[in-house]
Amino acid sequence: MTRVLFFFLVLALAGLGVVWIVDRPGEIAVTWQGYRIETTLAVAIGFVALAAIVLASLFLLLRFLFRLPSLLARRSAKRRRAKGYAALTRGMVAVGAGDAKLARRSAAEAHRHLEPEPLTLLLAAQSAQLSGDRAGAESAFGKLAEHPSTRLLGLRGLHIEAQRRGDAEAAIHFAQEAHKIAPLPWSAKAVLDHHAAKSQWEHALAAIESNIAAKLVDKKTGERQRAVLETAVALDKATQAPEEALRLARQALRRAPDLIPAVALAARLSARKGELRKAAKLIESAWQRQPHPELAETYLDLRPGDSNADRLAKARTLAKLVPRDPESGMIVARAALAARDFKTARQAMTPLVGDDERPTARMCLIMAELEDAETGDQGQVRQWLARSARAPRDPVWMADGVGAAQWAPVSPVTGRLDAFVWQRPLDRLGTQIEAHDWSKAVEAPVAEIAPPSAPGPKLKETEAAANAAESTLEKPPARTGGPVIFPMPAPPDDPGLSEEKEDKDKVGLF
Repeated sequence: MTRVLFFFLVLALAGLGVVWIVDRPGEIAVTWQGYRIETTLAVAIGFVALAAIVLASLFLLLRFLFRLPSLLARRSAKRRRAKGYAALTRGMVAVGAGDAKLARRSAAEAHRHLEPEPLTLLLAAQSAQLSGDRAGAESAFGKLAEHPSTRLLGLRGLHIEAQRRGDAEAAIHFAQEAHKIAPLPWSAKAVLDHHAAKSQWEHALAAIESNIAAKLVDKKTGERQRAVLETAVALDKATQAPEEALRLARQALRRAPDLIPAVALAARLSARKGELRKAAKLIESAWQRQPHPELAETYLDLRPGDSNADRLAKARTLAKLVPRDPESGMIVARAALAARDFKTARQAMTPLVGDDERPTARMCLIMAELEDAETGDQGQVRQWLARSARAPRDPVWMADGVGAAQWAPVSPVTGRLDAFVWQRPLDRLGTQIEAHDWSKAVEAPVAEIAPPSAPGPKLKETEAAANAAESTLEKPPARTGGPVIFPMPAPPDDPGLSEEKEDKDKVGLF
């Protein structure tokens, strides 16, 4: 609307100007080179306007003729650029769709039509990765890393390629270079995992502090990682500097109260200082959150010199806190077996191995030890041992698909921090790993603390006898402080050997 009003305003002013000139006629005379030209004012103004229009037209024509080559070149470049971006679009779509052949062809076309720029190099790198050309991908990412504006992108690609070829040193080098430019989640994780895998706990803590300051991790995750690293440092210092180790363990518990290794370590160190009541309350509080065999064993061994009856009383106290949990029943049964209180042991195990229950391998081993100690019935012992071979597995420390007898700060497979979780493994053949013996970090008050699932001495003798039947029975899982080996898949439940099978095995074994 404003433009229309402005147009009419200009038109009105022009009309007024023409009327003003017509109302005031005049003559103009020009004498030049012996010629005299006389005309009216209106004609003179019209002639000047026409001459201006002609001169402007000539100027525009000459300007167009001089700029014609550059205009043609610009138009050709524009067409090439349009073709290049079209090829770039096809290439990106082909990479996303997994069409390696079209991606390579589009990358070559984009490189031909476009000047070397980040998108063409990225497409070339991605198409090379898709087709398995590692050298081509590294070359493209290397060119990206040479330019300041695309250095982070190139370093990320080089980091990934180094990981794919298994060059850990090169991978961490590229991650550290990228982390110096800008703290990004992938580079921060790579630097942290590297320090953790190398057991460089102090550097790992510094990396976590940097990640939290840059808001790369949320507060809860950062506090959990701090707690894990502080527990790792405390385990290393437990023998040489117990006071410092205890301070770190308590600090880790303030950050992550459910961290079982920190609870057990803090309790053992507190017991060594004579703070038995504080250590006991620490374990009791953690036991109510998550009953764990390591907590139970630590609780029973807090006071040196306790008799087996005293240990049984402590086991009952602990079991009353979470009476329905299977760990409560098993810890009472183990303590009762050591105290030769077979009635209490059987009462504790009966709810766990009833007809409607599926006892785990550890429960079966406890029942085998109970039968051996109380009745001496080797048939029952061998039946429970056979059931343990096919029973559901007990929870163990799991990290990246493998199990370990003891907790560790990082995964032995990937080096990932805080990878171990307490869970039941799959019933399949697994990988055995050598876990660091963290239990030796603190000397036990009496004897060395046995692993939670370790059978008694009598049971070991019966197990040795049962191993002679390897042709018909599957070997029970290892129950020592060493690595955990998972058995082959089995039917969901095995009621034990039939009477006929048991009679045949008696002939061969005894």
